[in-house]
Amino acid sequence: MRPFRFGVDLVVPGSRAEWVAKCRKAEDLGYDVVGAADHVGMAPPFPALVLAAEATERVRLNTFVINACFHNPVLLARDVTGTDQFTDGRLELGIGAGYVEAEFHAAGIEWGTPGQRFARLERAVLELKRLYADPSHKPEPVQKPGPPLLLGGRGDRVLKLAAEHADIVGFTGTAAAKVEGRMSLAGLAELTERVEFARAALDGRDAELNLLVHVTRVTDDRCSTLEAVHRRVPDLSVDELGELPTVLVGSAEAVAEQLLRTRETLGISYFTVIEDDLARLAPVIAKLR
Repeated sequence: MRPFRFGVDLVVPGSRAEWVAKCRKAEDLGYDVVGAADHVGMAPPFPALVLAAEATERVRLNTFVINACFHNPVLLARDVTGTDQFTDGRLELGIGAGYVEAEFHAAGIEWGTPGQRFARLERAVLELKRLYADPSHKPEPVQKPGPPLLLGGRGDRVLKLAAEHADIVGFTGTAAAKVEGRMSLAGLAELTERVEFARAALDGRDAELNLLVHVTRVTDDRCSTLEAVHRRVPDLSVDELGELPTVLVGSAEAVAEQLLRTRETLGISYFTVIEDDLARLAPVIAKLR
C-alpha cells in the first residue's frame, strides 16, 4: 500500500513575498507537494514553481494542471525539462485538456470540440515522451526519462490515456453539471466506478492514484457543516455528501479515518486540496503522520 501524499494547488496570484510565504507555509504544515494552476489571471506556473523551489527544501512541485491546448508541445517540453533542472528534479507534470471555455476565447485559442481538445492533449503527451527520450533534446531533464506525469479526469478517453502513459492517475471527483456555473460532485458509486475503470485500464501497471478534494472542514459540528455544503452542492443529499472522499468534514480524527478507508477501499493515497483549504487539512496530515 502506498504511503499518503498531500498536495495543495495554489491559485491566488500575489506578490513574490506572498507566494514565497505560502509555499513555505505549505511545507511547514506537512504537505508533500505544492502545485500551481494554469489559468488566465493566475500566477504563471513554471516561474511560480521555480520560485517555490527556491523558497522550500523538501516539497515536490507540480503543475495542477497545465492546459495542453495553451502550449506548443515542443516549447512545453523545453519549459518542463528546464524547470526540472531549475528545481533539482522536484517537478511533477500535471496536464489536461482545459475546461474553461472563456479562457480559450480570452487567449484567442479555438475552443473546439471535446474530441479536438483531447487530441491536443494526446499529442502533447506523446510529444513530451518522444522528446524526453531524444538524447539531443535540451535542456536535459534531471529525472529520467522525464518528470513524473499526472494525467486524469473523469471521461473514458482521458482515463485510458492516463492508464497508458501516466505515473499518477488523477480523479476530479466531479460530475457533469446539471446547472451551469454550479459545482456538481460525483456520488460515491460514480467515483468508485471511475476508479475501477481506470484500474482495469491500467491492467496491472502500478500507478499512484490522486483525488482532488473539493471541501475540507475540520469541525466538531459535522451535521450543520454538511448541511451548509449541501446548499452549495444540492444534487447530492447530506448523507451522500458525508460519505464522499472529495468532501472531508468532521474532526481531525474522523477525517483521518475517512482517508484511511479511502486508501483501503479505492487505493487512492494522494490527495490534493485547493489553496483555501491549505490550513484546514493540516491537523489531518499531522494525525496521519
